Amino acid sequence: VHRIDKDTSGLLVVAKSELAMSNLARQFFNKTSQRKYLALVWGDLENNFGTINGSIGRNPKNRLQMTVFEDDSQGKEAVTHFRVLERFRYVTLVECQLETGRTHQIRAHMKHLGHTLFNDARYGGNAILKGTNFTKYRQFIENCFTLLPRQALHAKTLEFDHPKSGKRLKFDSELPNDINLVIEKWRNYVKLK
Repeated sequence: VHRIDKDTSGLLVVAKSELAMSNLARQFFNKTSQRKYLALVWGDLENNFGTINGSIGRNPKNRLQMTVFEDDSQGKEAVTHFRVLERFRYVTLVECQLETGRTHQIRAHMKHLGHTLFNDARYGGNAILKGTNFTKYRQFIENCFTLLPRQALHAKTLEFDHPKSGKRLKFDSELPNDINLVIEKWRNYVKLK
């Protein structure tokens, strides 16, 4: 019914019949379904919550990336609402709620804000983007990258109407171990500082 990026963990809806497929696809198209993601991003976001409006389309300089266009004549409309859950000085845990569902939407929107996803190799988050030059800090980051060898993005909740009964369904997925371990490492790092 919809897709999540490669190496993103979490919930996905798969239809078992044509009828269910068309009903669920219509809900996603009409924006009556709800999707929330958790992301660990580089930097300390200025605001505790906000909305990112920016059309998303292929990056003309790198076809493997999507980019945000200020001019609405390029790309497709994309809206992401975010809320800060926890701050770790150099990275921030955020919840993102999608109003639209564009390819790499959260990844492109957060990079556009200047807060690339932690260890997102495609968008440059697999380099040390915030922090110090100290060897111990670099080792700490390398250890985090080893524990979480992918972008720190998880499809946490999904809500939609059952295609037959119409009953509202809500699903929640626990954070996977790799993201949990990295968040715990950051919590301990902040405590020591």
